[in-house]
Amino acid sequence: MTQATAYQKIPGILMALSSAIFWGISGTCAQFLFEEKNLDPAWLVTWRLIIGGSILILFSLSQERKAAFSVWKKPIHILQILLFGIVGMVAVQFTYFYSISLSNSATATILQYIGPVFVVAFYAVKNRTWPITTEYLALILALSGIFLLVTHESFDLLVISKDALLWGILSALALAFYTIQPVGLLRLFSPAAITGWGMLIGGFTFSIFTQPWSLSGLWDGETLLAFAYIILFGTVLSFYFFLRSVSIIGATTASLLCSVEPLSAALTAVFWLKVSFLGIDWIGTILILITVALLTWNKKDKKARPVEI
Repeated sequence: MTQATAYQKIPGILMALSSAIFWGISGTCAQFLFEEKNLDPAWLVTWRLIIGGSILILFSLSQERKAAFSVWKKPIHILQILLFGIVGMVAVQFTYFYSISLSNSATATILQYIGPVFVVAFYAVKNRTWPITTEYLALILALSGIFLLVTHESFDLLVISKDALLWGILSALALAFYTIQPVGLLRLFSPAAITGWGMLIGGFTFSIFTQPWSLSGLWDGETLLAFAYIILFGTVLSFYFFLRSVSIIGATTASLLCSVEPLSAALTAVFWLKVSFLGIDWIGTILILITVALLTWNKKDKKARPVEI
């Protein structure tokens, strides 16, 4: 790599890191809203999807004009985007936020990051191929990281509730589905349009059950700031920065750099909300981050995937 090329990639690297940090901090903002302001996770998810989806559709329209509606032309694509919005988008958002409400943003984010292990398992079954050595190593590291994180090396003790562990694993499974299901759509349409429509569909569908028109929790200046951060920085700007970074440094490098998201969630939870995070928790976190790095670096085909929001 020449010096000029290296300098040209610096903006992409900074954007990828910024998007990951924004995502991580948004999880801690959600924890703050749940613990301090008594907001309901389902209510917050509904409005995040509706407002974030609306902004992303407007962004797509400004960039692509009529092409933003292309996904609605064929019945097969309509079915796929409806499935992505109603099942994929709602599931990945609600399981993650509910997991935060049961534990904390650091633990929930780290547990969700074992999702790539399930993606590898899915493609191994689908393609009828055994995982390679790197993938076996990633699985061992992921299981070791989870064990340390939720038990602190004790076989008869959980340091988080069983419900928190269950919803954390469900969050990882939802992330795997969210990653795999829309691959075909993302080969044909822009990530902005697919993610935006998915969020809108999911938000309006979920609103049938959550009654978002009724305010949830205590609303004051702090609530507004945390809510605005989740929408603007944790959704819109993080999405835009990630897409821009992919165009500059490529999807694999951008995804690898986004592995700092759990670290940003952990650090902000520890220093802002005073979450107890011991040395053994950091070791478990590092093992799971190494898992993500191994699986990302090992990708041989750069399949399109939705951004993580």
